[in-house]
Amino acid sequence: MPKSPTAPVLPCHTDVLISGAGPTGLTLAASLAQLGVDHVLIDRNAEIQPGSKAAAVQPRTLEYLDRIGVSADLVDGGKKGRGFCLHDREKALLRTSYDRLSTPHPYMLLASQQTTEEHLARRLEDLGGTVHRGHRLLGFAPDFPGVTATVTTPDGTLRAVSARYLVGCDGVHSTVRTAAGIGFPGDAPEQLFALADVRLKPGSRAAASEDATFFLSDAGLLLLSPLMQGLHRLVAPVPPGSAAPDAGEVEALLAARGPAGESAAVDEVVAAATYRAQERLAERFRAGPVFLVGDAAHTHSPAGGQGMNTGIQDAGNLAWKLHAVLTGAAPDELLDSYHRERQPVAAQLVASTSQFARIATLADPAAGRRRNALLSAAAATPGITDWLADTLAQLDISYTREPDLGAPRIGTRVSPLTVPPDGLRWTLALPGPGEQQPDHQVSRRGPLTVRHVPGLPTTLLVRPDGYLAAAGVPTDQSDLTDLLRQRVPQ
Repeated sequence: MPKSPTAPVLPCHTDVLISGAGPTGLTLAASLAQLGVDHVLIDRNAEIQPGSKAAAVQPRTLEYLDRIGVSADLVDGGKKGRGFCLHDREKALLRTSYDRLSTPHPYMLLASQQTTEEHLARRLEDLGGTVHRGHRLLGFAPDFPGVTATVTTPDGTLRAVSARYLVGCDGVHSTVRTAAGIGFPGDAPEQLFALADVRLKPGSRAAASEDATFFLSDAGLLLLSPLMQGLHRLVAPVPPGSAAPDAGEVEALLAARGPAGESAAVDEVVAAATYRAQERLAERFRAGPVFLVGDAAHTHSPAGGQGMNTGIQDAGNLAWKLHAVLTGAAPDELLDSYHRERQPVAAQLVASTSQFARIATLADPAAGRRRNALLSAAAATPGITDWLADTLAQLDISYTREPDLGAPRIGTRVSPLTVPPDGLRWTLALPGPGEQQPDHQVSRRGPLTVRHVPGLPTTLLVRPDGYLAAAGVPTDQSDLTDLLRQRVPQ
């Protein structure tokens, strides 16, 4: 079969080979392109898949996507949700509002995974990158200091690609993880979920909801989230062997598990599917020149809208480190910190979503009533809903074990409201006068952007992914260069 004249030719050599062009692979590729890192992104599918599971982009994810120039357009193409609601069909039990979060994005963006991928792909193209679609990774062999991967092209030709690093963004059934011999222990509950993007007839309480709402009923769990263009996303556990739901089956789920006393009518089912949720965590996120990102490294219950967000942040953590090592700014050992920082985050996520899924799917009515009473009591306890919003928004994620004594802690998130980012550059924030500084006070020194921040108590050195690398640092040019060299491995 002759190649299309517009089809990109698969290179034989690259610094970073990325397998899988879902949200994590696209984020990693766009980040590397912005940093000027040579990379190749392949995906087995001929195009972006319609629908897809993830429908919530959390504030912390939007903060990172700001750094690679994606958030603004993505927000325009989505719907701003105020937070999550837990509902017993009769009334709200607990509601988390994102309104008071310290972030440029105090909302949960409700957009299909397909929409998110389309925006990431456009940004990658704008940065000069591309996706080699219809290419499948068959395996790889060690080829010091990296690997040689075997890739099959759309016409069935086998190609060898030599790469310094290989990153598996290829999902739960990761070829990269299997070929690297990395264990993926955990549970695979016999739980099937139905997913449907539907257009509801106007007038019902279900159609009017502005929150992503978990309905907790004796018949089972149902999650309903508004999307753009009048669509709603429905997710519900269903019996094994169930097929993708049609309009009648969606209406039956809403009648049995949704708002009590009404039957929401479905105008159209735009997309529908079923999928199994597993709870697994890779034993290692790095094996020499091989890395796992996103679902290839961790998979869990869809409860809470956390999975895609965690994968995107995995990519953000790894991208600047690959750049630092490949440019000689840091030793290869820096890349070990990817596992040290991200694996505990994923482990906590797998545990918490598993616990929530068990609580939300209680089959015993008496136990369900006790659960609902506890949720109502928690909602009335000062500070609980704010803490929960911070957690679900993923703004509480940090890479520090230092006790919180009030001083800046290395490895904690620095709010963009405090220190605005400059793409994927390091940022040095200097205390400034009380009034806002003019734009010319923001300058660049080598790999650093220097900002004067009114009211800042001490100087802060912020990593390209938005976490604190150092506090109370010097401001002399030569000292800064030495400091940055020392702090890159943090």
